[in-house]
Amino acid sequence: MAITREEVLHVARLARLSLPEAEVERLRGQLSAILDYVKQLDRLDTRDVVPTSHAIEMGTPFRDDVVEPFGDREALLANAPDRRNDCFRVPRIIEE
Repeated sequence: MAITREEVLHVARLARLSLPEAEVERLRGQLSAILDYVKQLDRLDTRDVVPTSHAIEMGTPFRDDVVEPFGDREALLANAPDRRNDCFRVPRIIEE
């Protein structure tokens, strides 16, 4: 599947990339080759293939949600560059 120069420029604009002309031509060839390879997959009969998200069976590791002590408050707050009472102070990022 041949990708046009305009399609490469459109994708570059979406990605907010500025491409020199030589790069546009190189990417046009590379993207065309990638799409040609993917097009080969259309020839495979996948009617009896169960959709999967992984090639091998994977379990989801879960752990019990257990309440645990937070730790030594003073030791944790000792790392704060700026604090007020029992809280970390951070610079204001939203102006009023």
